[in-house]
Amino acid sequence: MVRNAISMQNLRGSMSNLNFASPHPQHQYAPSAIPEAQDNLQNASDLPEIPGADKTQMQAWREAFERDIASRQATKDDVAVCTQRTSEVVRREKKQLGARVDSEGTATEDIMKQPRKESSEASRTTPEPCWATSPRWQYPGGTYWDDVEDMRFPKATSINAARFSDPFCDFLTNNPTVFHAVASQKNDLHEMGWAKLDERDAWDIKPSGRYYVERNGSALIAFVVGADYKPGNGCAILAGHADALTAKLKPTSEVPNKAGYLQLGVAPYAGGMNSTWWDRDLGIAGRVLVKEGDKIVSKLVNLNWPIARIPTLAPHFGQAAAGPFNKETQMVPIIGLEGVDDSSTTSAPPADPFSQPSILGGGDNTWPVSTFVHTQPKALVKAIGDQLGLKADTYSNIVNWELELYDVQPATVGGLNKEFIYGGRIDDKLCSWAAMQALLGSQSYDTRFSSIIKIVGWFDNEEIGSQLRQGAKSNFLPQTIERAVGSLSKHSPSSDLLGRTYANSFIVSSDVTHAVNPNFLDAYLPKHAPHLNTGLCIAADPNGNMTTDAVSTAILQRCADRIGAKLQIFQIRNGERSGGTVGPMLSSMTGIRAIDAGLPQLRLGVLMFTGFLNGFERVDMEFRA
Repeated sequence: MVRNAISMQNLRGSMSNLNFASPHPQHQYAPSAIPEAQDNLQNASDLPEIPGADKTQMQAWREAFERDIASRQATKDDVAVCTQRTSEVVRREKKQLGARVDSEGTATEDIMKQPRKESSEASRTTPEPCWATSPRWQYPGGTYWDDVEDMRFPKATSINAARFSDPFCDFLTNNPTVFHAVASQKNDLHEMGWAKLDERDAWDIKPSGRYYVERNGSALIAFVVGADYKPGNGCAILAGHADALTAKLKPTSEVPNKAGYLQLGVAPYAGGMNSTWWDRDLGIAGRVLVKEGDKIVSKLVNLNWPIARIPTLAPHFGQAAAGPFNKETQMVPIIGLEGVDDSSTTSAPPADPFSQPSILGGGDNTWPVSTFVHTQPKALVKAIGDQLGLKADTYSNIVNWELELYDVQPATVGGLNKEFIYGGRIDDKLCSWAAMQALLGSQSYDTRFSSIIKIVGWFDNEEIGSQLRQGAKSNFLPQTIERAVGSLSKHSPSSDLLGRTYANSFIVSSDVTHAVNPNFLDAYLPKHAPHLNTGLCIAADPNGNMTTDAVSTAILQRCADRIGAKLQIFQIRNGERSGGTVGPMLSSMTGIRAIDAGLPQLRLGVLMFTGFLNGFERVDMEFRA
């Protein structure tokens, strides 16, 4: 329930939309970024006047030509014509965008540009290149791809900060539960043309394809297959979790009224209902199963106003207000007053609450016998039914629900210079969201030049051990990989094929970690205390709670070096207990190399990620020597 704080620079770095690219296997010096048409020509008025063609036609032709360049389909005649028509535009854009980069900070330089620059002068004087075989790709008008790269690095500044922070704040605010988060991402993927897979159906996976599959509505895996993928090639995997500490409604959430108050029966999920839950404005959200005809349909609900509150006892009461407190009897949320409307009245409870069996359902004069809603607070049933558009006589169509409490305060930016993001449930929606943005940002290159499968996985139940079928300890990830590889190889994958796939793969277990707290410096290990606004943090633990080792650290460091990113390190002090996340269980189950690395935040409860997805393929080759 804690309001977490993170650095906006950390967020901006993780969700960068740069299209870093693994080099094409047949072209050593293939571009490491493909400029999108809208980034190079902001409007048609930038085009020079050419007799016989209007500006709209020219821009459309230019965009089509850029696609031909990217797919190596441009002819020499096309190049000659395009050079004449666009040379002025490209040079002007390069000058303008280059000045913009200089004004906002030095652009990051990809390590892959170094060998190209060694022969830069010679290649710039080379006549018209052959697009199918040229080791160095030239943009029409004399601008080379490495020059375009310099223009494609967006630098996060105080001026454009909202571009990075607003979408994440909206994501946190609009998706209070794991069900909402997964549904929101599914909708985004669907709108962007990704193909939905169903675990019950046969899969037909193809190179250059983009796919996603969900489990239980609370876990999601999305992946992109490179155009040059061959069975046995590896996977670059970013794995996180979307669940968070919370308080869930009990199966029978109706409790006897006390002292004229309506209260709600809830239970802590993981470390929920700790001291940070006192005196918070709590809404209720989750999923509801509703009977519609002969089907049971899952629907999301979000009662996003302050409904529940767990009030503290005033300090004037002395020791009674100091705790410790009983979560079962002293942290029961208040949701209303008795007798305000007819729906809030409750029949007198039996003298002995254990005198009757605990049957799911029941009956009285309001709803039929053996209905789920009979065991829930009537006022809450009415609020849920109204949001779902149910009439009073159809409330009994609610078959069951999974609801939880959450802090309704919206996520926002803070600090004197608005350098922080304040919000609940940052652990681990921060890294999961950034990882998905990295995958989406890298896809334009994947369909042409990658030979691996790039995967992002959002898992559920990490906060309680990942033991359930939608958790990281389930078969969700290995089964998804096995089915994808089997479809791509046109037969059931052999143990040899899967073994090679796993051996060629790498997992970044991307969960948040502890940023140094200036008020508690003694709790941190010197030189192992990550700072905000610095870079991704590797989490180490000598007792195996993290997957980090020397090899995995070196691999991620090389990926970071390729894009000029910094890595930090965190380890707890001796004698303290380390937390854990999804990395060890995924790695031990599959044998895939792995590392635990995420973004630092205060108070625990897509440049680097993009660089890993697109840089791992080449870095992995270095470690085969």
